[in-house]
Amino acid sequence: MAGALTGYRIIDLTANVLGPLAVQNLGDMGADIIKVESHAGDDVRHISAGRNKGMSAVFMNCNRNKRSICLDLKTADGQQALHKLIAGADVFVHTMRVKAIQNLGLGYEEVAAIKPDIVYAQANGFGQNGPYAERPAYDDIIQAASGFAMLNQRLYGEPGYVPMPIIDKIVGVMLASSVTTALLHRERTGEGQFVEVPMFESIVAFNLVEHLHGRVFEPPVAEMGYPRVYNKYRRPYKTKDSYLGVLPNTQKHWFDIFGIIGKPALREDPRFIDFAQRTIYFEELYTLLEAAMPEKSTADWVNLFTAGDIPFAELNDLEDLLHEPHLQAVDFFKQREHQTEGTIRTTDIPIHYSKSPGEIRRLAPNLGEHTEQILLELGYSDADIQQMLDSRAASKFIKKT
Repeated sequence: MAGALTGYRIIDLTANVLGPLAVQNLGDMGADIIKVESHAGDDVRHISAGRNKGMSAVFMNCNRNKRSICLDLKTADGQQALHKLIAGADVFVHTMRVKAIQNLGLGYEEVAAIKPDIVYAQANGFGQNGPYAERPAYDDIIQAASGFAMLNQRLYGEPGYVPMPIIDKIVGVMLASSVTTALLHRERTGEGQFVEVPMFESIVAFNLVEHLHGRVFEPPVAEMGYPRVYNKYRRPYKTKDSYLGVLPNTQKHWFDIFGIIGKPALREDPRFIDFAQRTIYFEELYTLLEAAMPEKSTADWVNLFTAGDIPFAELNDLEDLLHEPHLQAVDFFKQREHQTEGTIRTTDIPIHYSKSPGEIRRLAPNLGEHTEQILLELGYSDADIQQMLDSRAASKFIKKT
């Protein structure tokens, strides 16, 4: 059973986390991904821990199921090789600033002239019809601009960033989804198209699902910001010996909780009588939980909540995840042998398809690891390839002995 995108070829001119993660998701579903890199390689090759230069942990986590070709796109030979790749591709994806990609002669019109039915997707900081179109943007910049960072001020008194490149990861998922949607359109109509995924607008839409709140209506019925999720009592609760996450939601959950904490009379309290009322008095509910939780150990609460089918979770630190019972049972972490990095650990593909499952077919490539292989596929002779290597229009990976 092959992945649903088997047979599609995607040219990946992305870097850092957003684009590479998006394209990796497409590769997991079977697409042939050709990652085009400069002589310096993707910047993310050089961040975070690693055994060898250019093969960082973060790079390896968002570049599996790809082949790497190293081309100098400022040379005629490098450009020609890329044009040949485009001619046989289904999708072209980049995360470069628009002026930079246009300076390389790789705007949508130029690429579509080579392959008219190409799906051309770009992720940029800001939509190209607005005044910020040419601003550079990274994860922290969009966290600041989109209201993400200021949500922390409502809880902690000052703005702050989420401790991960969360914008890159969210927009990366959106980018992957957008490419598959455009491919579906092409299957139905034969038409390629231009797809723009701006980080700023994408995250503002993401944030305002709940935080547009009373401003959904005109005139407004309340201010922006959904109070329940930035309430200071919405947090893991301290038990007698540790912490526990718990979130009763349904009528049964809360009425069972009232019995468990020894306050069954609250079932008749008009503030908590139904879902609509509880959404008004959520702070009082969370305060009740916070006050009750220190009375019992985590193990006691786990037993009670399990018996009552109440949503809960024991808190895991990052290291705990490696030994988490559920993840072990589903064989979530895989150990594999990388050709240069030795034994590595990777996460499984989390989404399962009964008819077209994804597959980890190859681990992250070294810079230029597949340059010669891909050029041969394009019809270059051995002599042509050597000439390109000698002129530095291309470069290849040489494994250390």
